Amino acid sequence: MKPITPILWLCALIIGFILVLPSAHASLRKPVIVGYLAAFRGLELSIERTDLPSFTHFNLAFANPDAAGAFVRDGSMTCMAGAFGAPLKAAPLRATVAKLQAGGAKVLVSVGGGVIPGCSGDWKALLAPDKRAATAAALIALADQLGLDGVDIDLEGELLTAIDRAGNYVPFVEALSVALKTRGMLLTCATASYEGGMIPVASIPYFDLVNVMSYDAIGPSWGPSGAEHSPYAMAQRDLDLWLARGVVPERLVLGVPFYGYGFGGERPNWSYRDLATAHPEATKGDAIGNACAGCRYITHNSPATIEAKARLAKLKAGGVMVWELSQDTPDHALTRAIHRGLSVGDARAND
Repeated sequence: MKPITPILWLCALIIGFILVLPSAHASLRKPVIVGYLAAFRGLELSIERTDLPSFTHFNLAFANPDAAGAFVRDGSMTCMAGAFGAPLKAAPLRATVAKLQAGGAKVLVSVGGGVIPGCSGDWKALLAPDKRAATAAALIALADQLGLDGVDIDLEGELLTAIDRAGNYVPFVEALSVALKTRGMLLTCATASYEGGMIPVASIPYFDLVNVMSYDAIGPSWGPSGAEHSPYAMAQRDLDLWLARGVVPERLVLGVPFYGYGFGGERPNWSYRDLATAHPEATKGDAIGNACAGCRYITHNSPATIEAKARLAKLKAGGVMVWELSQDTPDHALTRAIHRGLSVGDARAND
């Protein structure tokens, strides 16, 4: 037998590298399914209503610091309440995290929220240069204490804009990202897609996942009635926007709503769970009544629309995010719709 020459060794290495590329790409493209668990509705209730194996990531919502920047004092969360308003205890919360992780999911704490509670410290002050490092360190300490897999940043709207205009959002995210990465932890975010409500482009590289809140185009107290609050076309526009802003598809996650809004005399806020019980026709379309200005109607996402959005997310993004998990039906109709959409053949092959 002739000895193998260096050239043959090089060829073998190149061929081997090429052979492993498809499996590496397939692993990279495995879709994520992120679910927010709302602590203020009761974590046990939300977990009980959730098909846990269906989700790859859980975000516990929401934790906020006190005026001094602490997230935990004397064994209790300083500004993270349960269903009856009492502060959550850190030890049971850590046990909940472990329970969710036991199924293989990643568990993060989400900080901020669409409405910052009165118990929270001033995020603008806490992210200023003189307090930024301490706030980041407090978040790292919280992640360590609860045994978390990472942190989700959900600073929104005017608050986000004010922090960014002061030049404090990107440096905070950068510092937090560096500290989390040294522990092998994740940093994710939630963002809207309107001017003044979007994370800055310079922050994008620091996030492992960018969860796009593709809903709330209108609501009980904002926007002109007569439209849907989360149409399919909105999902298309939002994904295209964030791809254009530089989010790589594997890190882009399409947010879908498990709730709806009522107008014209209808009850303003609906979980899909309650809606499907009160109006069985909700399973057939995205509006109860005629969606028109001055009309009486409820706007929501049916299972068919959630499935279509999941197919879109498989085509253009890295997965799907849900706000929030307690709102699905007892038979997990919307969760099953997500899985149907993500399990179809790769749409790129037929594009």
